[in-house]
Amino acid sequence: MREIFLVALLMLALPAWAFDRSHKSWDAMLKKHVILLEGGKASQVNYQGMAKERAALTEYLHSLSRVGEQEFGAWSRGEQVAFLINAYNAYTVEKILARYPDIKSIWDFGKFFGNPFRDEFFTLLGRSMSLDGIEHGILRKRYREPRIHYAVNCASIGCPMLREEAYVAARLDEQLEEQARRFLSDRTRNRFRDGRLEVSKIFDWYKEDFEPREEYFARYAGVLGMPAGASPRLVFLDYDWALNDSRSSSPR
Repeated sequence: MREIFLVALLMLALPAWAFDRSHKSWDAMLKKHVILLEGGKASQVNYQGMAKERAALTEYLHSLSRVGEQEFGAWSRGEQVAFLINAYNAYTVEKILARYPDIKSIWDFGKFFGNPFRDEFFTLLGRSMSLDGIEHGILRKRYREPRIHYAVNCASIGCPMLREEAYVAARLDEQLEEQARRFLSDRTRNRFRDGRLEVSKIFDWYKEDFEPREEYFARYAGVLGMPAGASPRLVFLDYDWALNDSRSSSPR
């Protein structure tokens, strides 16, 4: 009888809700509303379609916010990284939808007042959080994985593409590596030309994450179209902050 009583108490103590670490609902939205370009090297987002599924997005965001630090801490490294990347991307879409369709850039929210990256407009891991809080406060600081830069999407054309599926722990390394190769092979954002290696401003802004950069780029020489053993002058391209909206007629 005592054992039955203890089991009953344990059952009552267990959470009635468990987070779906396969991110199934977010995955479905991405597969439906992310449009691949240039053979998969870039993407645009059908924000109009996303807006029609606002209820599903809201529910997914609520599920993210219900995860506490203790639960999160019990997960594997891959599950934690996938969770944070998906959260960053989903909350970025939510931020855009707050003004859509009357928005041309995420910076329309403002750079000093209303800064979209510093605004703590959601709750994550039990505390008020911003997009910068996820990327710089947790992802970059805790995990030391430079390919994270190819996974988080800032809703801009110059940014590495929003992936057409959710990140999951079982395939995280494969997904991150594909994102790296997709971005580095996009000649609108990274290219070897006239003896120069012209690359995204990401490699300037987050220089320390890719050091030593010469060795990093040498590892991807073939993807960049750069001759093996080359030591080109590094040039940083302008960053296009225009919204990555599928309504855009900007040529790729």
